[in-house]
Amino acid sequence: MKAKIAFAMIMGSITTGIISFTLIAVNVGFIERFLFVWLRSWALSYLLAIPAILIISPKVQLLVDNLFGRKAQNKTTLE
Repeated sequence: MKAKIAFAMIMGSITTGIISFTLIAVNVGFIERFLFVWLRSWALSYLLAIPAILIISPKVQLLVDNLFGRKAQNKTTLE
């Protein structure tokens, strides 16, 4: 469980940072308060993403396993 939480926190940090930066740059532009707006948006999206990753990812994993006809278990090799 610790590994899943660590994964969610790291993945959430990277993805929310990239997406929030890009969307604010595109929609607002590099205004004077860009850094403040981006960091605030990043923090909010990060707080929303972590629980979403933890709750949704097991269901997505089951869906992927079903789509590819694999049993729902941990595998060490990629197919």
